Amino acid sequence: MEKVRLLIIGGGPAGYTAAIYASRAALSPVLYEGMEPGGQLTTTTVVENYPGFTDGVDANQLMDAMRGQAARLGADIRRGTVVKADLSARPFRLTLDDGGELEAEAVIIATGAAAKYLGLPSERKFRGMGVSACATCDGFFYRKKDVAVVGGGDTACEEATYLAGLCRKVYMIVRRDVLRASKAMQQRVADTPNIEVLWNCNTQEVLGDEFGVTGARLLRKDGTVFDIDIDGFFLAIGHHPNSDLFKDWVETDALGYIVTDGKSSRTSVEGVFAAGDVQDPTYRQAVNAAASGCRAALDAEKFLLGL
Repeated sequence: MEKVRLLIIGGGPAGYTAAIYASRAALSPVLYEGMEPGGQLTTTTVVENYPGFTDGVDANQLMDAMRGQAARLGADIRRGTVVKADLSARPFRLTLDDGGELEAEAVIIATGAAAKYLGLPSERKFRGMGVSACATCDGFFYRKKDVAVVGGGDTACEEATYLAGLCRKVYMIVRRDVLRASKAMQQRVADTPNIEVLWNCNTQEVLGDEFGVTGARLLRKDGTVFDIDIDGFFLAIGHHPNSDLFKDWVETDALGYIVTDGKSSRTSVEGVFAAGDVQDPTYRQAVNAAASGCRAALDAEKFLLGL
């Protein structure tokens, strides 16, 4: 049984930043990157809204740089996934996908959240080539172009109105004949002239070529099939926090996001901290995740030092 002082679970902006701060605090952190090293950010291409990069930065290069910085400062970064957790008492016991077991004095959960997709093969094919689940992240690339947003809730309306300020035309693909969004958000959509709502529609296929998305094939409830010409296809049907492994131990909200104490990263279990999208249902930005990783490391340091 390997004994670890601080275990960080997840290799995205939150996890890597936590590892940077924890290494500088001489906490000897061990970080397991999980199934998607680099996190959700690696599903996009150029990141233009992360501070410090005048011309933007390739998402994978940014994650590689964070990873390298943490490793240079002394973090023990490992490939592998935590598949079982017992957080009932310290030291916490965790099991890895290779059968290995760990005991940790403190744990930072930074496992992120996964965007919900429609499950179409064409959607997967063009992910990062016109298919996106983050208008704030990628909308800038579609200035003066036509795009579509899938969804009918508040998030979809927010994404659509945000994109409408950048794009020439925004289609909202809504599978019902009404929006699920609040009245205020519905009114914002109605008041935005370059948003067109396509009611009672489901996406059959995302269309494209070797350069990326060129359109979408839609099926209307009455059986009509038609195509729209677009350059970007945005999913706004929700996210699922990667918290299932820990739900038996830490408090989560109705959507599964880990609940933290105020502005801190402290969870309902003493010695367990959460950072990044797994505890953030609102902002879901890399810079926010990195900041919460910093807080988690500082909180873990105080806990381990008994302050």
